[in-house]
Amino acid sequence: MNRELLRYLDSIHRKKDISLDVLFEALEDALASALRKKLGGHEDISVTVDRETGEVVNDQTGEQIDPAVLGRIAAQTAKQVLTQQVREAERDVIYHDYEDRLHHIVTGTVQRIEDGTVIVNLGKAEGIIPRREQIKDETYRVGDRIRCYVCHVKKTGGNVTIILSRTHPALIRRLFDLEVPEISERIIEIKALAREPGYRTKIAVYSVDTKVDAVGACVGVRGTRIKNIVAELGGEKIDIVRWSDQPDIFIANALTPAEIEAIYLNPTAGLARVIVAEDQLSRAIGSMGQNVRLAAKLTGWDIDVMSQEELDGELANMEEALSDVEGVGKKTISKLFGAGFSMKKLAGASPEAIATVEGLGESLANPIIERAREYVARQRELAREEKDKPKREPPTKEEAAKAAMDEADRRLAEALNEAAMDMPAELRNLEPAEAKDEQPEEEADPAEAEDEQPEEADTSVEEEPEEAESTEETSDTEEADEPEPQEEESGIADTAPSEEAEVEARESDESAHERS
Repeated sequence: MNRELLRYLDSIHRKKDISLDVLFEALEDALASALRKKLGGHEDISVTVDRETGEVVNDQTGEQIDPAVLGRIAAQTAKQVLTQQVREAERDVIYHDYEDRLHHIVTGTVQRIEDGTVIVNLGKAEGIIPRREQIKDETYRVGDRIRCYVCHVKKTGGNVTIILSRTHPALIRRLFDLEVPEISERIIEIKALAREPGYRTKIAVYSVDTKVDAVGACVGVRGTRIKNIVAELGGEKIDIVRWSDQPDIFIANALTPAEIEAIYLNPTAGLARVIVAEDQLSRAIGSMGQNVRLAAKLTGWDIDVMSQEELDGELANMEEALSDVEGVGKKTISKLFGAGFSMKKLAGASPEAIATVEGLGESLANPIIERAREYVARQRELAREEKDKPKREPPTKEEAAKAAMDEADRRLAEALNEAAMDMPAELRNLEPAEAKDEQPEEEADPAEAEDEQPEEADTSVEEEPEEAESTEETSDTEEADEPEPQEEESGIADTAPSEEAEVEARESDESAHERS
């Protein structure tokens, strides 16, 4: 029996990694509880279990105790106490184990999904990924292996709750530690990191060894290292930039891939105004302001990106809005503008920040802030009104067709006017009446030509003077009387047989003359 107890404790020690001393103490407490139950509830009873032989001794009497004689009820009590203490010991082991892994990466398998919360099997314990710690649009399937960042470890009742994260910025840092040996060897340092989970991350690196390229080492040969990290994050884009202790260079690097023309800094207020070309503005700002927003987080500067045209417009807005503030002139406005302030930044600035500008005090800063807030509120109201305006309904087919015809008429009129301007002066000065008189004659010519075609075809058979005379007479008659086309056709049909008879008569006379 005693040997069986020792084997049982040893199996628990190996399986759950619980110390043998803890297990022997739990067994002693369980046997003491059973003995008290057997003897009628003496509070001062305690027992000791020999670590080598497994013998159980009553500390008060020094007698050996056979656990088999304690009875069923006492044994059940001992089992409950032992199970409870083993469970507590196991919880403590798990807690201390994952407390040491806090802020590190663990690998597990998706076990199940409950109400949007992902349960991950970590081996000895289970971790959970709450909704707030999940990457947007990332899908999780049971059985998938996944890497997570350990955010919190805490005891809840008899269990240990391990909170995992897929969105924490430090997850990127730990993934680079695993993939880039130079980082774990402290040759390359990650100086700053900014992340929008699921979309883009910017990371600034620096090499303490001038012979090692920090960016190239993080990217790897043909991008192998960075590809592994991007694949682990489900395709999240990662920008690796060089860190610099010079703010203007660091800001320019952080805004890649945009090309920077000029940077104006206000170190006291932490403001940076970046000037870019018009075609680089969208690159510098990024989709929905993502690039400049991440660059601001990465560098710690409040970055305002604009083109030269926008810069001039912002200065004009400041002059217009602040010109009637008492004590504020163009020189003061130029100082505020040169310090990196815009109307929006003035509205959100503190009097102390504005007072850092040379020649300005808090007494003058308060009215400037008040006027800036009024200006910003007015601009927002105008934008809201513009947004709330009823949208114009699309035109119907009839309206669209009419508009197209009007546009075509307008273009035709313009073309005619241009053509008239290119005409010679003598033609341009002709009166409209003359043109109208000439128009019917020009229209009559095609009809006459069509009427004359059949006669020319018929008269071409014989080249006789009589035919020419008849043709001339027909044309004279047509010009004089202008008969209908149907009458002309009937006339031609009547004259055609007489001409054939004359030809036949002449041929018969000639043949008779030859015979004679």
